[in-house]
Amino acid sequence: MTPEEAALARRPANAPAPSSEGSLDPEVVEEIRAGYRMVEADRLRHNAVTNNAIDDLALNRQALSQVDDHFSHRIRSRGVTNQKKSGRCWMFAALNVIRPQVIRDHGMEEFEFSVAFLQFWDRMERANLFLESVIDLRDIDYLERDWELLNRWGMEDGGWWNYLAALVEKYGVVPSSVMPETHGSSNTATMNLVLQRLIRTYSAKLLNRHADGGTMAELRAIKSEALAEVYRFLVINLGEPPTEFEWRYRRTTKPDRSDPEAEMRTVTDPALGESESFTPKSFRKRYVGCAMSDFVCLYNDPKNELNRHYRFDRARNMVDSENMGFVNVDMDVIRQASIRSIKANEPLWFAVNMGYDQSRELGIMQDKLLDYEALFGIDLTLSKADRARFHSDVSNHAMALMGVDLDSEGRPKKWLVENSWGKEQGDEGFWSLHDDWFDEHVYTVIVHRRHVPDEVLAYFEETPTVLPAWYPGAAGVLA
Repeated sequence: MTPEEAALARRPANAPAPSSEGSLDPEVVEEIRAGYRMVEADRLRHNAVTNNAIDDLALNRQALSQVDDHFSHRIRSRGVTNQKKSGRCWMFAALNVIRPQVIRDHGMEEFEFSVAFLQFWDRMERANLFLESVIDLRDIDYLERDWELLNRWGMEDGGWWNYLAALVEKYGVVPSSVMPETHGSSNTATMNLVLQRLIRTYSAKLLNRHADGGTMAELRAIKSEALAEVYRFLVINLGEPPTEFEWRYRRTTKPDRSDPEAEMRTVTDPALGESESFTPKSFRKRYVGCAMSDFVCLYNDPKNELNRHYRFDRARNMVDSENMGFVNVDMDVIRQASIRSIKANEPLWFAVNMGYDQSRELGIMQDKLLDYEALFGIDLTLSKADRARFHSDVSNHAMALMGVDLDSEGRPKKWLVENSWGKEQGDEGFWSLHDDWFDEHVYTVIVHRRHVPDEVLAYFEETPTVLPAWYPGAAGVLA
């Protein structure tokens, strides 16, 4: 049976036949044409937008007049990371949340975790998850939705906090100097494409062997062969992840330069610590003191009931980890938990839709920053709930909240955001996120349990409602 015949077979017998009613026929087109005359305002708009970038024309200068770079509470941070041409924002954001405390508590001049190390194991885990899913779905019709979603999401870069938390708990962490970035880690499109082809090649072998009557042991043997090839491929692209390494760091303590003979008496650097031997897990224990399980996910989805526990189906990167879960709460609960965390000098991982009203050049996120309505004379009013209904406003980027500017009554005016797009983007890598934008386009924050009210924490103990894998936002942040 062809795909077309299969589609017709699934069509209900009483389905209406195609109709010309509602089509864009010549009479309708002629009516629209006859009803329009270019007025002077549209002529000006036409001249402007055909000679200039639309965002330059739509930039709301009145909104810019309200901008300053002052924050009443700001977490100190050193250095700005750069994910480059990859979708690893969720990794960078999570490690950027942990990094300031590591620097502060250990008196470091600077420090950065290796993202490539966790990226390696994420690729391995996702390859394993994909192959295991193929075995699980080996008898499914290739036109079914579960199969389509598996292949759509295959080996993409995007992910959630729980993906990173599971990787850190299972594999540990290492400094960036121990497993540095490579061209493939920072420019993932081709690497992912080849990896996806490799996985699908072995997936076809799995399905063909199953069709020929192969045993589960034979399928597992093919899977083991596939994973060995994936490991080899990743080592070629990213380097082999260390199992043990020597490492030391430079402290902020400087040698005493007031003694003119100091340089003559010693050739040692008193700011440089002794080299120590670590495994990734022992390094994680030493420098990431908190358990990743101590953090919870607060979410704001106006299409679902508030104060309920939910999970996204298939929102994980490992066979042996849980799907992404959250409690759906009002934005003010998210806002107050975020304020408490920042006041405690603890940054937050958070996820947003970066496709609305933000400027990479200026480092500003503000509602109506780009005034397309005034520029084109149109109405673009759409609520957060309606944007979710049309799958047009879901989380697509993760960053770190590093500060807040509170007014005299303790209400936030704006938030300080550390991005992972390098110092050339935004205000030297930082964005000012205004509170009206926070309401509209922030969806998720990851916050330590101690900053969340007990009555909200209690919802996490309830049996979660499982949302399907195709639910808006379930695929994870991608940018």
